[in-house]
This record gives sequence, C-alpha cells and structure tokens, in this order.
Amino acid sequence: MSLEQLQALEREHVVPAYARAPVQFVRGEGARLWDADGVEYLDFQSGLAVTSLGHGHPAVVAAISAQAARLIHVGNLFYTQPGMRLAQRLAASSLGGKVHFANSGTEANEAALKVARKAKQGGTIISVHRGFHGRTYGSLSATPQESKQAPFAPLVPGFHAVAPTAAAIDAAVDDRTAAVILEPIQGESGVWVLDDELLHAARAACDEHEAALIYDEVQCGLGRTGTLWAYEDAGVVPDMLTSAKALGGGLPIGALICGPRYADVLEPGDHGSTFAGGPVACAAALAVLDVVEDRDLLARVRALGERLLDELARLPGVSAVRGRGLMLACDLAAGGAPELVRRALLAQRLVLNATGPATFRLLPPLTITGDDADEALARLRTALASAGS
Repeated sequence: MSLEQLQALEREHVVPAYARAPVQFVRGEGARLWDADGVEYLDFQSGLAVTSLGHGHPAVVAAISAQAARLIHVGNLFYTQPGMRLAQRLAASSLGGKVHFANSGTEANEAALKVARKAKQGGTIISVHRGFHGRTYGSLSATPQESKQAPFAPLVPGFHAVAPTAAAIDAAVDDRTAAVILEPIQGESGVWVLDDELLHAARAACDEHEAALIYDEVQCGLGRTGTLWAYEDAGVVPDMLTSAKALGGGLPIGALICGPRYADVLEPGDHGSTFAGGPVACAAALAVLDVVEDRDLLARVRALGERLLDELARLPGVSAVRGRGLMLACDLAAGGAPELVRRALLAQRLVLNATGPATFRLLPPLTITGDDADEALARLRTALASAGS
C-alpha cells in the first residue's frame, strides 16, 4: 500500500492526534530503518527511546517468538513465569521491594500516584516545571505544561508544580504532601538534567514529611544515561521508580517498582490492568535486561555520549548542548528545530525529534557504533549547513 493510500485512510478513519512525517517505514535492523521504497535511514530517535537495543535485536526477537509460541495471554488471575521472574529482576536491580506492572509509562505513573495517595490519603502531589509524566488524568495533572493540560481541564485536584530548584522543593513540601514526582532527566521538554542539589533536597524534604519520592525513569532509565537506572548517578534513592519505553524492546510494558516502605500499600482490588505483565512482553523485557545490564555496554554509552556532546557543540548554528549518555539535546541559535528535523529526515535520511521551536533531541539505540555516531554527525552537519544556505 502506497504512502498516499495510507494518508487517505488516515484522513478518513484515524483520529487526528498525531502529526506524522510523510514516510512509511517497513523494516528495521539495528540503528537502520527502510521505507517502502527501500531507502535506508539512520535512526537516532529509537521510537522515542523505545527501541533502545535497535530494531530486531536477536535476543529480543527470540524471546518474543518463543514465548508467543507457548502462551500469549492468560491475565493476572493466574501465574506465569515471565512476569514473576521480571518482577524479581527489576526489584533486585533497583529498590528492592515489589513491582506492579502496567502497559505504558503514563500507567506506571498513575499506579505510583495511587500508591502515594493511598499511603497518605488526601495528600498533595508536587511536581516541577518542564516535567512530563504522561497524558492520562493523574499523570497529566502532574505535567505542568499549559498546552497539554488546558484543553482537558478541570484536572485532578491536589497537584502543585514548582520551579525545578532545591529551594522551591523545600518550600513546597509539607506534612500534607503525599509525594514528589520528578524525572531525574526531563526528556519531553528538551533533556534538562535536574541538578544534584535539587534531588538531595527532594529526598530530605520527603523524609522529613513522610512523603514518597517518585522518580519517573520512563525515558531516562534502563541504560539510556550510561547507568542502568538514572538515579544511580546522583546516588539519591527514590521510594518508587517507574519504567516503560525501552523495557519491552518495542512491546508495550510499564512497571512501578516500589521500595520496601511502599511495597505492600496496594491490596487485591485496589488497582489492576487486563493486559499488564503479559508473558510475551515480560519475556521480551527479560531479554532486554540481559543486554542492558552489561557493564561494557553501559560504559560504551557513557563514552559515546561524552563524545557526541563535544562534537554536537561544534556544529554550525548550535548554541547549547546538554544531556547524559545517549539522551542528548541541542538548542539552535536561530530556532527552526522542527524544520531541521524534517529536513534531516527527508534529505539526509536521519531520524531525529524536535522537542520545541529551538530544540532537537537525539535518542539513538544504545547499541550504536562509533561509525554510526560519525555518520549521524555528518548527516546532521549537512542538514544544518543547508539551513543557512
């Protein structure tokens, strides 16, 4: 089916919730994608940090295929081995405690917020500006972005956003606070790394007022920043941690990891999901962990990230770079990031993502090589040069 036919079907039958680029991808391998005409692209977006091991990673494909041939779904009224094993692996690799499965990052955050509210009923939730936690009502209420919230008001009461500073967190948290929710590195707004002072202040305030510290690592976790979990860099351990995106290697799965203090807050009937923790998605996630927990891979992510930060800062028109590991963003002095991303896609066959009028984001697979990085920089340099010509 041609691109034009797909666009016609979309116009007639698909709710217009997405602004799609005019490309139909039909195949992927590693850091490469191919369109319907057989043209090859270099993927430095990874499906918005989902395909972190690249497309069609052999271990993930094998796990999915083997599990799908055995059992696809039975629901959470019964046991399956992949779900129990995955919960054990996630807890052991992070906070200890226990795991609740979901289907996405926003659902994992909803579960975290419900745990916090049940633990301190009627308590308020504190988030920080530039944060993004999802689009369902609870997670949207914790996402202080006017363009995303305003069309769907009124939102859930009891949510308050403050500036991303230690002083603002310290002033906002009190005995009424049920939880503080933060992305250690804010992805959707343009890869803003929260400073260690803020994270330590949030931990201290939550301890003082018996509130939960929730880290949203939906985008920045699972090796993306060069450590398995982003919280490891500052050494500030949260009470709850949410994961999704990269966890399933491309399949939809989310997880709330509760440390010991919050592990038994939920009881049967408090929360649930028909599809969450299904055996195929959990089998895929176990394969992902097998790869991402490798220390050599994580060291390579850190080294390549530092190299890319240095090289990106040298590109024409780039006024600032930031990030950690392979979660990076560039600001353009003259703006025009959406136009640059479109030009890079259509003319240079480089897949990027714009997070705002002046900012584009790079989220390549964690498995990219140095040659892949060089090629992406060359294509990006050409796209930037054509903008000024």
